[in-house]
Amino acid sequence: MLVTRGFLPSSPRPVALTIGNFDGVHRGHQAILERLVREARARGLAAAVLTFEPHPREYFSPETAPTRLTSLREKLELLAAFAIDQVHVQRFDARFAHLTPVHFIERVLVQGLRTRWLLVGDDFRFGAKRAGDFGLLAEAAPHYHFAVAAMPTVSDAGLRVSSSAVRDALARGDLAAARVLLGRDYSISGRVVHGAKLGRALGYATANVQLRHNRPPLTGIFAVRVSGIDGGVRPGVASLGFRPTVEDEGRALLEVHLFDFAADLYGCHLRVEFLHKIRDEEKYADLETLKAQIARDCDAARAVLGTSAHG
Repeated sequence: MLVTRGFLPSSPRPVALTIGNFDGVHRGHQAILERLVREARARGLAAAVLTFEPHPREYFSPETAPTRLTSLREKLELLAAFAIDQVHVQRFDARFAHLTPVHFIERVLVQGLRTRWLLVGDDFRFGAKRAGDFGLLAEAAPHYHFAVAAMPTVSDAGLRVSSSAVRDALARGDLAAARVLLGRDYSISGRVVHGAKLGRALGYATANVQLRHNRPPLTGIFAVRVSGIDGGVRPGVASLGFRPTVEDEGRALLEVHLFDFAADLYGCHLRVEFLHKIRDEEKYADLETLKAQIARDCDAARAVLGTSAHG
């Protein structure tokens, strides 16, 4: 998959295009991507996605912007899994935010991405002050020699499938609901970095997985499945949050204890799938109390995962 970045795109070939933040790449996004690829193949075009970095809401109101479900790397990996040919990561800054809808159509869609077929959500807005809509695209399409189609909202049991709905499910620890909306278990991926090594001192060595964002969409203690180790998948227990017993820095950490595993993982890129929430974070009086709770958490995670104390 070709990935380009910058202020304005430049496509090597004409494209069938969709536009969006695609945070989480949930089932609504997946329906868009599947339709996009079908149309691209039928029309002899490259299947292309235009996405934004940072998220527009992070640019306009960083203090109130929603937490991200996926880092840029995770999002690109998920898009590649849907056979997308190329992605342009549009830098969202003042220059881009001030493009009028007509300039967006001319400079981004037509001149930059060479769009021949465009698929957008039925509530899509674009251009300065969000002044552009589907009606304007439909009006402009014949003049600029591209076709445009709207994708209806995807719902499940009457609930609109959206990134916000996934965030809500994760925030309340409802991993089953998040799984339905995503079509997969929620996961976070990152590189294993050196930490304080407190877990090792307590008898439960952990892999400290680097987080790309400081506000994870879920916190607590979880039964997890971890991939990225010698091509295999291993069970474990993870703590995601702010370690209230031992830290007060307000920095989120993802620490994973893999069952019956002792090899060095520093530098490995792991994907941690969250399967079941065991409990919320708590602050304990001392490290011995914390150690006893970790033992209970491991037992609970093994029970959920069906893993015996000996593997």
